[in-house]
Amino acid sequence: MSILVFGVLALLAEIIGTVGGFGSSLFFVPIAQFFFDTKTVLGLTAVFHVFSNASKLFLFYKTINWRLTLLFGIPSVVFVILGAWLTTKVNFRYDQLVLALFLIVFSTFMLAKPDWQLQPTVPVSVAGGSLAGFLAGFVGTGGAIRGLGLAAYNLEKNLFVGTSAAIDMGVDLSRAVIYVENGYLSASNYYLLPVLVVVSLLGSYIGKLLLGRINQDAFRKVVLVLILLVGIVTLGRSLWPYFERIF
Repeated sequence: MSILVFGVLALLAEIIGTVGGFGSSLFFVPIAQFFFDTKTVLGLTAVFHVFSNASKLFLFYKTINWRLTLLFGIPSVVFVILGAWLTTKVNFRYDQLVLALFLIVFSTFMLAKPDWQLQPTVPVSVAGGSLAGFLAGFVGTGGAIRGLGLAAYNLEKNLFVGTSAAIDMGVDLSRAVIYVENGYLSASNYYLLPVLVVVSLLGSYIGKLLLGRINQDAFRKVVLVLILLVGIVTLGRSLWPYFERIF
């Protein structure tokens, strides 16, 4: 039953991540933390995203801006390696708290200022790619920062998703290698890989169908509200042990 629940939630994360343009990890990481420890979550997220990006590259291969892919992708790969390496050296005590605060601040800001955009310059692209890569490697999700940077270019929604997937593929392949080599994904969890393959293919396909049928601006507001709720739940979950000690 837990595998079924996990699979359904991962499918929803993939669908919403595809349509919203932020990637599934923004939802998948907080969801997976209810089932697995932090290092397993990082390993599963990286492998899941490799499958997910492969699916999106197949479905959206005609809508990729290769110039932006290089501008964002090269610094993203460099800094995701740094972030993933740091996870092998530092304490994970506050990882959920950092993730929760990031989700809450990001979603609240974007809801309050829906028309705010970064300037589409090369320094902004490089900085956005670097930060997104580092967060992906260290916390598990950097899609929100990458999405914010790409939004500055006012890309058509299919072009946005295709370009984002192309950037993310290099990021996730890099961190997946580091995580697997450091034992983040043990053999006891290999049974989840077929589930993630099916979820990534089905979720990306459903997401593409929905992308052509709905108003993107309206859906993004719903996505941001969901991100905020996930952040609040994750914050409560991370702080609960401290409340237990007090009371």
